[in-house]
Amino acid sequence: MMLDELTSLFEQVPPGAPRARYAEAIVDENVLRKPTGSTRKLTNQRLGELYGLDPSVPLFRVLRLFWKADEPGRQLLALLAALARDPLLRASADPILRMHPGEELSRQALTNAVRAAVDDRLNAGTLDKVVRNTASTWTQSGHLAGRSRKTRQRVQPTPLAAAFALLLGYMLGLRGERLFESTWCRVFDATFDELVFAAMDAKRTGYIELKHAGSVIDVGFSAVLTNEERQLSYGSH
Repeated sequence: MMLDELTSLFEQVPPGAPRARYAEAIVDENVLRKPTGSTRKLTNQRLGELYGLDPSVPLFRVLRLFWKADEPGRQLLALLAALARDPLLRASADPILRMHPGEELSRQALTNAVRAAVDDRLNAGTLDKVVRNTASTWTQSGHLAGRSRKTRQRVQPTPLAAAFALLLGYMLGLRGERLFESTWCRVFDATFDELVFAAMDAKRTGYIELKHAGSVIDVGFSAVLTNEERQLSYGSH
């Protein structure tokens, strides 16, 4: 997830900066203090793959907006953005999210999940590295704790982390209660009612619209998405 690098980068580059400015800060100015030119270029590439680093990418634009307003939820915001863009990280989600608090991580279960997603495209060494990196990501997000032996921890959403998860579902075409049942909302160890309460709190920030009456629930994002982006989100799912 490269949370430390992302945090440092956001401290150095203003929200509206273009993609080229992020590359300049990482590669030319070495704001992340990487030891070699090749490492700086790789870091720029990887952060770009994970997050976009471009305000023309809607998810990245909203990530930066929420990042500034929700310091306690930053690790969850970063996780959600990375999950949306990294298929290998998404492949690792199910064995993590099925764990109970206090349960020890089965490295084999994590390996099997990633292997099933990539078939035979990764050799054993690369697969092992991917598994280590994904375990590290889930540790940074707060889902796992420990070094050599990692155990599952309970994670609760901040209001804007919940809003970001709902946004991801919304952009895939989900609406109503289905928004609260998406893969993105599974990231939180929260019930439907807890997620609705978090969304209500997010509504007070002005970033999302929420109407909830009985069994009918409607969520909107006109404050953070353009009309064109909202139209594009009405697709098949």
